[in-house]
Amino acid sequence: MKNKYITIFSTALIIILIDQITKFLIKTNFQLNQPFPLINNIFYLTYRHNFGAGFGILQQQRWILIFISIIVIGFIFYYFDRIKEKEILLQALVGFVLGGTIGNLIDRIAYGFVIDFLDFRIWPIFNVADSFVTIGVIGLIIYFWKS
Repeated sequence: MKNKYITIFSTALIIILIDQITKFLIKTNFQLNQPFPLINNIFYLTYRHNFGAGFGILQQQRWILIFISIIVIGFIFYYFDRIKEKEILLQALVGFVLGGTIGNLIDRIAYGFVIDFLDFRIWPIFNVADSFVTIGVIGLIIYFWKS
């Protein structure tokens, strides 16, 4: 297997594992919608079911969101061969998006919603997968803008 595939898949796998483990810990140790302060008035863990996408869009559109996730994953797989071996940063960023997308897709298929829990009070509640998709997409925009 080429090194670029190892980088992309291992990055994605680590993100999926961290995402699913943190969601499992939240689901089994916290009550739904009950905030737990880590830094009072700033950062809480709040177990929440998200039936839509980011910022509350596409609420109750589980199948559309599953379809969009599959399209994103398909596009990433299609794009693999275009990534050069030496483009390690690009490989990691693609792994971020792939891992985060799969992490949330697992939730949508298994539960019909995504488990969110990172609550900064001034921002919608999100999870590890959301963080890596966001970092990956912003990183990819900057990467391609600079190249």
